[in-house]
Amino acid sequence: MPITQFLARNAAQKPDEIALVEINPELSEQHNNTSWKEFDLVETGHASPYRKAMTWRQFDDEASRVANLLLSRGVQRGDKIAILLMNCIEWLPIYFGILKTGAIVVPLNYRYTAEEIRYCLDLADVSMLIFGPEFIQRVEDIRGAIPKVRALFYVGADGPAFAKDFMVLASECPADDPALPLQDSDDAAIYFSSGTTGFPKAILHKHQSLVCACEVEQAHHGQTENDVFLCIPPLYHTGAKMHWFGSLLSGSRGVLLRGTSPRWILEAAANEGATIVWLLVPWAQDILDAIDSGELDPDDYDLAGWRLMHIGAQPVPPSLIRRWKSVFPHHQYDTNYGLSESIGPGSVHLGVENIHKVGAIGKAGHSWQAKIVDEAGATVPRGDVGELAVRGPGLMTCYYKDPEATAAVLKDGWLHTGDMAREDADGFIYLVDRKKDVIIMGGENIYPVQIEDYLRGLDAIKDVAVIGTPDHRLGEIAAAVVELKPGHTCTEQDIFDFCAELPRYKRPHKVIFAPVPRNPTGKIEKPKLRELYAGGSVVEAQIRNGVPVVPVAERRK
Repeated sequence: MPITQFLARNAAQKPDEIALVEINPELSEQHNNTSWKEFDLVETGHASPYRKAMTWRQFDDEASRVANLLLSRGVQRGDKIAILLMNCIEWLPIYFGILKTGAIVVPLNYRYTAEEIRYCLDLADVSMLIFGPEFIQRVEDIRGAIPKVRALFYVGADGPAFAKDFMVLASECPADDPALPLQDSDDAAIYFSSGTTGFPKAILHKHQSLVCACEVEQAHHGQTENDVFLCIPPLYHTGAKMHWFGSLLSGSRGVLLRGTSPRWILEAAANEGATIVWLLVPWAQDILDAIDSGELDPDDYDLAGWRLMHIGAQPVPPSLIRRWKSVFPHHQYDTNYGLSESIGPGSVHLGVENIHKVGAIGKAGHSWQAKIVDEAGATVPRGDVGELAVRGPGLMTCYYKDPEATAAVLKDGWLHTGDMAREDADGFIYLVDRKKDVIIMGGENIYPVQIEDYLRGLDAIKDVAVIGTPDHRLGEIAAAVVELKPGHTCTEQDIFDFCAELPRYKRPHKVIFAPVPRNPTGKIEKPKLRELYAGGSVVEAQIRNGVPVVPVAERRK
């Protein structure tokens, strides 16, 4: 059945139970309010900009109002409607309202530039754009260059004159479900790839994919109606929303936290009674660093209900999980692997019972298959490195309007992920690296993730990325971009000495002390690093970043 029926079911079975909470601690602190817990639109009757809540009945009613507004403006089945919003309590009702019309919802990355927004709107044939206050200037910059977009809607106060007030218009529409017939085979959503190799691709999914995400998430993490999921990552991305889909399926509460401060995360988990928290690697590191420095004391927060911490969207350093378990020994840990092309997390899954395999991404997830193949598509011997391929009910239909790119990754029903991986003797899969990130030095394949995991064992290092830089003799050599923890010092020689235990060909030949950029889902932006450093001198790169570190060769003179 289409995913909208899960929302209707929850509204009928538990109409007055809280479905969504939005917390904005930054706004709370600006108004000198030290706690947002006292405010709740439903539970106490106090309206507050700091903490808002919505019941399942309100959620479904708002989605129906959105649907009826769109239908009154001529939206038809198969139309594409884009959402460009920061996380907010209106986000998911708008998403489900679009789905109720039979239209295709198109979430957009909030970090897109005006030109990237224009490109995506054009590529996806978007006819309506719903955007928030953070994007007024970007939308204004391109509104004369998006002829396919026939309507601009604004969500928020004090909107621009060139857009209609979406929520006011929706509030004037009936809350009756339009009850349009929807099928699992109907197109439902277009998500965009991360765009790390250029402009993003448009990924088309059917309702079947969204339902698959619901079932996979609950199968992996066992959500019940008593769970509370703390959602921090952006909802435009499949990772955050598809984890929340487990809450939708179980009829449990979701909490949207606007901000990633370690203190805000612990306060939200404590105040809201969170049982499940999904973190990205940088946020988990920040929490542990704040605890190690004495900035935060976990004993100051009631975290007894927090049962599961899981991380996805990127390789997880085993050292990080060991640190986490030393501070939070009662937490279950899990990781998931997936891509937007495979409806986000869960196509490969570790499982809380397999923490002894930390470092692995796991085995094929619920209802999924996985294999590791060579360039010809044949399964490689166990232990050999090859490309990870997955197959299951959540695979994309295609890259929208790009049959050539679709054919390059969808082969005989399998999605070839572009991730290099290996399988151990017990059948657990370990990511080795992105296919395009592999460094070839003198004919030898070097997988940067292996070096990065090793370097994270050096206490002074907060984050690290290894990239290939040109070498006239070897073709490429490995360079480590190292971001230090605040208050820590480290030299290039310290890095070289620490790596002495690695095989010689895996040791980095250069060290660049600089920030490690990550996208909103926590993935290292290696194309950006290659652009910055692969063509220039290391010394110049470090000086550009305010770190004029003298290379070891010069220190030895």
